[in-house]
Amino acid sequence: MSVYEQLAQAMFPDIDKTPADYETIYPPRQLKEGARVTRIAPSPTGYLHLGTFFTSMINRLTASATDGVFFFRLEDTDKKREVDGGADDILKGMNDFGLAIDEGFVAPGVVQGDYGPYQQSKRAAIYHAYVKELVKNNLAYPCFCTEEARQISRERQEKDKVRTGYYGDYAVCRGLTPEEALQRIQEGQPYVVRLHSMGNEENRIKFDDMIKGTIEMPENDEDIVLLKSDGIPTYHFAHAVDDHLMRTTHVIRGDEWISSVPKHLQLFKTLGFKPPKYAHVSPIMVEDNGNKRKLSKRKDPQAAMHFYAQQGYPAASVREYLLTIANSDFEDWRRANAEADYRNFKFNLKKMSVSGALFDLNKLNDVSKNVIARMDANAVYQEVLAWAKEYQPDFAALLEKDAAYSVGVFSIDRGNAKPRKDIAKWSEVPDYIAFFFDELYQNNLELPENVAPVDAAAILRAYLTVYDKEQDKNAWFETVKSICSPLGFCPDMKQYKTQPDAWKGHVGDVSTVIRIAITGRRNTPDLCAIMQQLGVETVQARLQAAITEFENRL
Repeated sequence: MSVYEQLAQAMFPDIDKTPADYETIYPPRQLKEGARVTRIAPSPTGYLHLGTFFTSMINRLTASATDGVFFFRLEDTDKKREVDGGADDILKGMNDFGLAIDEGFVAPGVVQGDYGPYQQSKRAAIYHAYVKELVKNNLAYPCFCTEEARQISRERQEKDKVRTGYYGDYAVCRGLTPEEALQRIQEGQPYVVRLHSMGNEENRIKFDDMIKGTIEMPENDEDIVLLKSDGIPTYHFAHAVDDHLMRTTHVIRGDEWISSVPKHLQLFKTLGFKPPKYAHVSPIMVEDNGNKRKLSKRKDPQAAMHFYAQQGYPAASVREYLLTIANSDFEDWRRANAEADYRNFKFNLKKMSVSGALFDLNKLNDVSKNVIARMDANAVYQEVLAWAKEYQPDFAALLEKDAAYSVGVFSIDRGNAKPRKDIAKWSEVPDYIAFFFDELYQNNLELPENVAPVDAAAILRAYLTVYDKEQDKNAWFETVKSICSPLGFCPDMKQYKTQPDAWKGHVGDVSTVIRIAITGRRNTPDLCAIMQQLGVETVQARLQAAITEFENRL
C-alpha cells in the first residue's frame, strides 16, 4: 500500500465503496438520444423565490422539449442557514404553480427515482468515496490550517498586494509530505480536505454558455475546500459528484454562479467526469426610481411566490407571464395559438435575455386577464373557491352555499368570441361579484350628473311596469328604449347627438340608472344576464328600494 493510500485509509477508514462501485449503482440513463436531464437544487433556507421558480421553469421546459428528465435535489449541507419547513414550502410552491417534477423530491414528503438519495445530507458516504480516491492519487490533501493561520496568510497577501486565497506559495499544507499529514491525522488534529489544483491563473479557459455565448475566464489555481472539518462537502464539490451520478446533462442556474465555473470545470476534469453544458440565467430586474436592480427579497413583495398565491394569480397566468420574459417570441406564438397548451411552445435557451428581463406587474395583470378570460365558468369557480378557502373562508362558504348559482355568476359574458377581461386575480373577485350576493351587496346609488333623483325614480317606476325576466339581451334593450321618450330621454344615440338640448339625456343614461339600482355600479357585465341570474324577487326588491331612496332625495 502506497503512502497516499495509507493516508486515504486513515482519513476514511469506514469507506469501503469506490467510485467504480457508484458508477455501477448509478448507470447512464436509458433515454433517447439528445434527451436533456436538468435539475433544480435549492437550499432549504427560506421561501420559494420568483427567481428560483423562473429558473426551475426553464429547466422544466428544457427537459420537456427533448423528452428528458427534470429532477429536484435538495442541497441541505448548510445546516446553519436551514429553515424548518423550507424544503416543503419550495416544493408546495412549485406544485401549486403547476411545475411538474419528474424525479427526486416531487412533492412535500414524496421522493421518487433511482438516482437518490436526492438530499445531500444523506449522501456523505458517496462524497467521501470520491475524496478518498482523490487523496489516493495525490489530487486532494488534508489541510490543518487554523482560522488564525488563514487570517495571517490573508494579511500577508494584502500586504504583498496579491489576490487573497489558498493557492501557490500560500497553500501551506500543500507542501506537507503524505507522511507528515498521516502523522497529524493519527494525532487527531482537525482538518479540511482541499483539492490539489493543477491550475494556473495565467491560463485562460473558455466555455460555451447556452444563454450568454462564449465566456473566457482565468483558470482556477485555488486549492478549494472539498470537505469541511465535519466531513460535510462544500457546494462546489457536492454538486459535481451529484450532477455526474444523477447524469445531469445541462446545468441551468442563476448567473451569480458564472464566477465559479472555472472551479467546477476543474473539479469535473479532476474527477474524470464529462462536464455538463452550462446555461446561466440572468436575474429578473425591477425598475426603481428610474434605475434597474435585481428583484429583492427584502424590498419587493413580488419576489416571493407566496405573493402570487395570496393575491390569487392563477398558476397559468404566472407561467404565461414568465414565458414572455423567457422568450420574446412567446407572445406572438400565444396570439396565434390562443387555446394551445403552453408546453407546445418551442422554447429556446438561446433566445433568453443576456442582461436580465424587467419585471412588470401591469404586464402580469394583462396576461392574467387574458388567461382568465379563456377559462370556462366551472374552472373559474373551482379556482376561486380553492383560493377563497385558504384566504377568505367566509367568501368560500358563500360560493359553496349554491354552487350552481355561483357557476352561473361566472358564466356571464364568458365563452363568447369576446369575453370580458375584468379579472386579473382571484382576490379581485369578491368585490367584482359582490352585487350577486345580498350578504355583500352595497347599494351605492350614485347617479350620473345629468340625471336628477326625480327622473331616476320615474325611470325605475316605468321600468318596473315593463320588466320581463324572460327577455334576452336584444329584447331587454328594446324595452329600455321604449320607456325613454315618455320620460324625456332620447331612445336613439345618433339622434341625441344631433339634438342634445332637446332631451334630458339618452338611452344610455336610462340603462345606467337601472344598472345602478340593480348592482350599485355604473360598469358591469351584461345587465340583462345579471338580472336573470339574480332572479325576479331580488330585481324587483332592488328596483323598489332604489325608487324609495331617490324619492327621499327630492
